[in-house]
Order: sequence, then C-alpha cells, then structure tokens
Amino acid sequence: MSAYVIELVTLMTIFSLVIVSPGADLAMVLRQSMVHGRRAAIVTSFGLGVSLLFHISYTILGLGAIISKSVALFNIVKWCGAAYLVYIGIKALRAGALTVEKTPPQDRTLALSQKPVAEQGLIKAFVLGFATNALNPKPVFFFLSIFATVVSVHTPAMVRFGYGLVMASCLILWFVGVSYFMTTPRMRAAFSRVSKWIDRVSGVVFIGLGLKLVTEKAG
Repeated sequence: MSAYVIELVTLMTIFSLVIVSPGADLAMVLRQSMVHGRRAAIVTSFGLGVSLLFHISYTILGLGAIISKSVALFNIVKWCGAAYLVYIGIKALRAGALTVEKTPPQDRTLALSQKPVAEQGLIKAFVLGFATNALNPKPVFFFLSIFATVVSVHTPAMVRFGYGLVMASCLILWFVGVSYFMTTPRMRAAFSRVSKWIDRVSGVVFIGLGLKLVTEKAG
C-alpha cells in the first residue's frame, strides 16, 4: 500500500472524530438549518469547507507555524474570532420567535413569519460559514500537530494539499447531511414548537464559545 494512502487514511480517521464533535461549526450549521432553511445551511457548509482549505493551505506554506508562535498575530485572530462569535450569539438572543409553515414554499425549507424576515442571501450564508471557521485560531494548532505527526516531511506540498481537499470535501458532506436532516418535515415541526428556545440556547452557546476562545493561548 502506498505511503500516501496510509497517511490519508490515518488523517481521515483522526479528522472524522473531529468534525462530528460539538463546536462553533456544528452550532452554526444547526442554527442556519433551523432558522434560514436548507439552502442557507448547505451554502454555509461550503463556507466552512473553503475555510478549512484556507487553514490547511497556510499550514502547508509554513505560515501556521508563524501564527502559532507569534503572540501578537495569534491574539489578533483570537480576539476577532471571539468578537464574531459573541456578536452572532447576541443576535440569536435578540431574535424574535419564528414559526414554520406546515407546507414549505418550493424554494425554501423553512418559512419564517417573524416581522417580515428576508431570506438569507447566499453570499451572506457563505461568509457566515467561512468567517466562523477562519477566525478561529485553534485549527492552526490542530493542523500543525496532525500534519507533523502523521505526514512525512518528504511528502510533496501538492499531495498535502490533496489531503486537505479530501478533508474539506468530507467536512462539507458531513454538514450538508446535517443540513438535510435538520430540515426534514419532522424536525421542521419540532422547530416550530421550540424556535424561541433554540435561539436562546444557540445564542448562549456562541457567546460561551467566544469567551472560551479568549482563554486560548499561543503555543
């Protein structure tokens, strides 16, 4: 078996455990699914995947090591990420109650009848996913450690980027699956009964994740 295949299988075994664990990415996709519908959640999932490639690319180029060792750079990313998560959390806490139509419109899974609520634009949904992941410095340490441990120093940069492409694709597929599940009729009906509390809980989760991010230290 090729050494590259072994590296990829090992990377994916570790990464598969990471992507299913609770965190800001999962919380974002869950809220997008329940509040803005399937299409917005899927686009947000692609934003998360592209952001993952962003992290992997600068790690391969050696910039990840610089960020992890520079307290100033690390703190800039950390505080921007924390502020963004807290901002999203506050918006969720201030959101009004939402109701879901029993029969969704053709182009949406969720019909929102709050004060008139506009459907979330695709660019905004993508940026929301990208920023949530890109402004989190924790992936810097993860990819630095996992690539240093599993991937040989002799593995070409293009092969490493190929690993990253596979990882990003799996991340997108996972969150697209979550998006479909959370927007099924049964989940939609359940959401209509507890929409207010979902916003409250997701708001607290985002704020908590932001505050937790503040405690992270550069390695």
